[in-house]
Amino acid sequence: MRRKDREMSKEFGIEVIDKASYGVVSMIDENNEPYGIPLSIVRDGNNLYFHSALDGKKVRIFEKTPAVSVTFVGQVKIPETLTAEELTEISKDKTKADTLISKVFTTEYESAIVKGKIKLVEDEEEKLKSIKLICEKFTPSKMDFFNLAIESGLQIVNMYKIEIHEITAKRKKYDMHGEEMKWGRME
Repeated sequence: MRRKDREMSKEFGIEVIDKASYGVVSMIDENNEPYGIPLSIVRDGNNLYFHSALDGKKVRIFEKTPAVSVTFVGQVKIPETLTAEELTEISKDKTKADTLISKVFTTEYESAIVKGKIKLVEDEEEKLKSIKLICEKFTPSKMDFFNLAIESGLQIVNMYKIEIHEITAKRKKYDMHGEEMKWGRME
């Protein structure tokens, strides 16, 4: 990671993964070309799970090349660290242009990247547990209907597990005084 001053802990990365709406799974296809696809992913311990159709491009890739990278993006926002008056004052002095770049024309963000190996979940109990975890994350208010849906749905999907080998996390965030919180500083 080039910006070590923005590197965060593995635990922070796990928080980003758990709250992310999706992750982008990146792999190399059969033509040695990059291929990435956004998926609804849930984490359980040191594993990530997602479902898939029984066949398709990613299914064929996973059979031949199990190494993947998954990118998760958490909260992203434009910081409001300077008042209109402060911006007007800065604009009068060209030597302060770097302040505009670092504090105005930027974003706060949090992200995590996982490297791992993918496996088809073949154990029926693990398959059921993993799809239930996905449903609890993305459709928690519909869980009363889960058992009925799973009776027909379990046989028409593949479940995949990514064994996490490495997590790196990064964040850019400003405190209430407009100073960037570096080196894992949380407050």
